Amino acid sequence: MALRARRRGKLTYYYEGERPVLSALVTEEQPDGDLRIYFAGLTGGYSAKGVLGLDDLVTMDPKREIPLIFACWEKWLRDAGICDALADVDFVELRSFGCQPKAPNPLVDPLGYRKEQERLRAEYAEAYGDFFTTRLPDHGVPCRFTVHVVDVPDGAASYEFSAVGLLQRNRS
Repeated sequence: MALRARRRGKLTYYYEGERPVLSALVTEEQPDGDLRIYFAGLTGGYSAKGVLGLDDLVTMDPKREIPLIFACWEKWLRDAGICDALADVDFVELRSFGCQPKAPNPLVDPLGYRKEQERLRAEYAEAYGDFFTTRLPDHGVPCRFTVHVVDVPDGAASYEFSAVGLLQRNRS
């Protein structure tokens, strides 16, 4: 399904529906024809399930969630007619918001809760690094800021990502 687009000067907003809450993508036209692309924040839980039309809900599993986030962004790039693959985009910045474990309860099992936090962080690092190593091996790795928050609106997710990339049309 193609995303709707609204152009305003150098910016183009890509969104779904009649009354969008957020744009999936926002592009900023650069003087040389390149596009700076702002990717909406989303998770590999409910967000990915909806965007990709998945039957299963992934919960607190960074190894599965992180590739789903990138798959959503790639789908949006294709749906918007911007490019065919994430491999066409060089990521400049990636923001990651880590969610707190949903279980065990930190008041009942503080040691188990701490172990779950450590598991999530280790799996996140592995999944994130693996994506750039295997899917985009010729690209640079973006700078990123990881902010741990209490939770995000998606009750199933372990992380929420947003990003800024550059589609370099005149790459030499």
